[in-house]
Amino acid sequence: MPARSTPLQNLGFLTIGLFDEHRPELGHESTLEIIELGERLGFDSAWLRHRHLQFGISSPIAVMAAASQRTRRISLGTAVTPLGWENPIRLAEDLATVDILSGGRVNPGVSVGLPMQYERVKETLYPDTADIEDFSYERVQRLLRAVEGQSVSQWSGTEGFEQYSNRVQPHSPGLRSRMWYGGASVRSAEWAGEAGMNLLVSSVVRAEESTDFDDIQLSHIQHFRARHPDGDAARVSQGLVVIPTDSASNEQVAKYREYAQTRLPRTTTPQGPARMMFAPDLVGTSDEIADMLYDNASFRAVDEVAFALPFSFEHEDYVQILTDMATALGPALGWSGPKNDDA
Repeated sequence: MPARSTPLQNLGFLTIGLFDEHRPELGHESTLEIIELGERLGFDSAWLRHRHLQFGISSPIAVMAAASQRTRRISLGTAVTPLGWENPIRLAEDLATVDILSGGRVNPGVSVGLPMQYERVKETLYPDTADIEDFSYERVQRLLRAVEGQSVSQWSGTEGFEQYSNRVQPHSPGLRSRMWYGGASVRSAEWAGEAGMNLLVSSVVRAEESTDFDDIQLSHIQHFRARHPDGDAARVSQGLVVIPTDSASNEQVAKYREYAQTRLPRTTTPQGPARMMFAPDLVGTSDEIADMLYDNASFRAVDEVAFALPFSFEHEDYVQILTDMATALGPALGWSGPKNDDA
């Protein structure tokens, strides 16, 4: 039996929010219903992936705004928003607005780097500035400064009947402490720590120091906390694909195992020029998955998770998976239900 860590404090889930191109309203409604279900089941957080020019959530902030009016407690996050597609000042306005609407429940996760498919979209995304756009960590710093309430204008005052602020409005004071960075390398983990952000680690990492996924992810967590002002208390949330089968039908179990099997080859060696490593999807009963998780040192180093829902399943599959996560897997990991805070 693997050694147990401290009890899991925060149980979350992550969804990509797939939809049919010809009936997108159905997929978006399904996503909102899943978030509502998550709150009823006691999940601490619901996280949305961000997809551009695909049939998944392209505007998680809009979806979070809708979800904020259909829920009262569950935290709402992005995992993650690629800042290469965003103007940091405008994004800060949207995030603060939804944070106010939700009562302080927004947990924005972001990342930087060259946008995916950039050569194919740069002429429409940045027609005048494509070759000089800054996709470095400074783009995150611009967002953080705006969220903090630092000046983004050289002037504030009254002009005619109009009043102007020199900082982003509305200002949501607690939002800065809930900013997350999605890191997949040692340097990104260290930078997130230095910036005083929280860290999201997922099922994808860069094979720099090792080709063992667990070793790599643990290294990222350690490097992050070594650079963070809060040290070992700095928040890290782990996102792996886990599929509990406690209440699944035989047909569902077969589908889940086939799904995981088709994705297994990519977990054995680094993939592509960037040498990306993928964690295997975990399928089994909640007790079996708990043993698999506790066998990983990286999992034992965290007390927050945002388990990722598989991409291509049906709504009823997600209902079963979430129900088993909340009623069986969470308790098997020591989780005791929702807290009365904005985690």
